[in-house]
Amino acid sequence: MPSIFETASSSAIPITFVMKSTWPGIRESLPVEARNFADANAYAAKPGSCLVLPGADGHIAQVLFGIEDADARHRDLFRPGALPGLLPAGTYRFANAPHDIRLAALAFALGSYRFGRYRTSEPPEVRLVPPDGVDAAELTRLAEAATLARDLVNTPSNDMGPEELEAAAKQVADRYGARFSSIVGDDLLQQNFPLIHAVGRASTRAPRLIELTWGDAAHPKVTLVGKGVCFDTGGLDLKPSSSMLLMKKDMGGAANVLALAQMVMDAKLELQLRVLIPAVENAVAGNAFRPMDVFPSRKGPTVEIGNTDAEGRLVLADALALACEDKPDLLIDMGTLTGAARVALGPDLPPFYTQDEALAADVARCAAAENDPLWRMPLWAPYDSWLDSKVATINNAPSGGFAGSITCALFLQRFVEPATSWLHLDIFAWTPSAKPGRPEGGECQAARALYKLLSERYG
Repeated sequence: MPSIFETASSSAIPITFVMKSTWPGIRESLPVEARNFADANAYAAKPGSCLVLPGADGHIAQVLFGIEDADARHRDLFRPGALPGLLPAGTYRFANAPHDIRLAALAFALGSYRFGRYRTSEPPEVRLVPPDGVDAAELTRLAEAATLARDLVNTPSNDMGPEELEAAAKQVADRYGARFSSIVGDDLLQQNFPLIHAVGRASTRAPRLIELTWGDAAHPKVTLVGKGVCFDTGGLDLKPSSSMLLMKKDMGGAANVLALAQMVMDAKLELQLRVLIPAVENAVAGNAFRPMDVFPSRKGPTVEIGNTDAEGRLVLADALALACEDKPDLLIDMGTLTGAARVALGPDLPPFYTQDEALAADVARCAAAENDPLWRMPLWAPYDSWLDSKVATINNAPSGGFAGSITCALFLQRFVEPATSWLHLDIFAWTPSAKPGRPEGGECQAARALYKLLSERYG
């Protein structure tokens, strides 16, 4: 997606942000013809309302766009993200400042996204002159990474299997001169990744562990791990058809990890980056792993399969164990892991887990600053015993159904070294219905908040 931002232009059309509280004053300041036009259209500054005002020469004189009042109970800081879909073609500028001018400009860029791989879907022919003091290069970096994540998640599984996900990761690596490798098929067993192999072995598309490394070895080590389940049938614990409809997005953790990696490398942050993506398809076949099977893990504990539809935590377990062998300064994993997280917090607010109090505070602050919401949930130790197995070290899916996102996080914690600063995010990676700046479909979720965190620590 080309940058939405335009260099300064004297002919840029002004966009005036109006609130119900400011509309009377703004209305009075309009030329009489424009005021009459607004009145004839019953314009009342309702949030999201857009009115194009004609000039005396017939061209657009300015645009009025409604946003929430400053004291509104809820302010959508991405409200300006609706503008690309409302405006006629042209170059625009902000005539006044909304609540957060940087986020407004970012929302404008994010709202111009269209997924056009399979049908003509040109992005809106609108451009924005960056507001004074706003770093257009930084916002372009965020928007391009969001496009990467959205495109990967939106691509259906017939065109986004483990091999295609590997190719996408390699393309990112090649763009920034990163080192790249992949362990494929039965080589996973030979190199001690039994859980990744078990989950992916039933598919005709070979499972793999994708690795990307970048940066100066003298810098702090940051490792990102992303769940890359390219389609999830549920395995032998087969999902009902209605639950499979969005399972092309089950590699959303991998997509968002790649988006975050792209931001980091593009900004040349002073860190040593490692990205690990276990990429599999959880399919049904005669050699599919079964409920009550027991497998070894890379770290050593044996795992009883309580449910084959709890496969994401299995592939992440082996990848997290590998990550810890390198003793990273910060370890982050992301995955579309549990429906329980959506039941608890809905699609827009992913939970995160960590025992590092300073890290938790920083994540929450960065998420709020970037309008990339996250909510801390507890690694509640009393529930750890629910993972006990009578025949193995641990069960991947305790019975009962309570606290599903928490028990998933506790499962993963078993494969992380206690001294590691570790952050786990149970994301959705999907926008169920369109919102300003967030078109329906695949979503870049949590990556912007984490990029801000990394920028502050290693910028």
